[in-house]
Amino acid sequence: MALSGNCRTNPKEQASVQNSFPDVVELNVGGQVYYTRHSTLVSTPNSLLGKLFAKKDASNDLARDPKGRYFIDRDGFLFRYVLDYLRDKQVVLPDHFPEKGRLRKEAEYFQLPDLVKLLTPEDIKHSPDDYFHSDYEDGSQGSDHRQCPPPSLVPADRKSGFITVGYRGSCTMGRESQSDAKFRRVPRILICGRVALAKEVFQETLNESRDPDRTPDRYTSRFYLKFKHLERAFDMLSECGFQMVACNSSVTASFVNQHTEDKIWSSYTEYVFYRKSHLFIYLFFFRKKKRGHCVRAG
Repeated sequence: MALSGNCRTNPKEQASVQNSFPDVVELNVGGQVYYTRHSTLVSTPNSLLGKLFAKKDASNDLARDPKGRYFIDRDGFLFRYVLDYLRDKQVVLPDHFPEKGRLRKEAEYFQLPDLVKLLTPEDIKHSPDDYFHSDYEDGSQGSDHRQCPPPSLVPADRKSGFITVGYRGSCTMGRESQSDAKFRRVPRILICGRVALAKEVFQETLNESRDPDRTPDRYTSRFYLKFKHLERAFDMLSECGFQMVACNSSVTASFVNQHTEDKIWSSYTEYVFYRKSHLFIYLFFFRKKKRGHCVRAG
């Protein structure tokens, strides 16, 4: 229902109409026309729409198009998902939706933090500012010029310790056949451990932007790699003397939407690598040999 000034009312009644919103509000969002209840727009009081349409004296201050509809200068196509969220407090997106990043920006503009969380990938919910990081894996598939020396040249005081490699992966699979599975790329390989060890192994391929200025003797769980091939990370760890000592994985499944039986399978896997120092190995065999001499001497 478009608002117009054609109603024949006395001045007091007309002022009352102008200073309040109708039950059904007509919106023009970026050229797209929407009809919705006023109660839907104010269902989230702290949102931008909740603040704008909750004030009784604000109807005259809002911009309008030539037909008298309230005008919002935002993406009209994406606003349908914002409106769906205001109605149901959830949002259902099409398969392989390419506008998720832009929709998240719209959610931020309309001040809907819960919707922003729903649209934020799991691995960056604690740090959304660095999601669009530089990834040069496509141009660096050749052999790495490793700095790790061969074992015979490694200093005896080389540090021992653990490094944990973690990653999340997912795929969409239909009920009929696993051959129809649509796999997604590993979004990020996470690195946990002592900073000095992580820098020794991964060097310039280590992205430290989520935990900058941390001293080498400290520990971190927020580094990640600039490439996305697990085998490459394993090779780099092996070349620096690390061996895998444990791994674990968890898998969850959820339906894509209520209209299909396709499921999204998500997994999180961690691999734990350990390296003993050469000094530790030397002392171990020295003490073992010494104990053996004592036994034979007795």
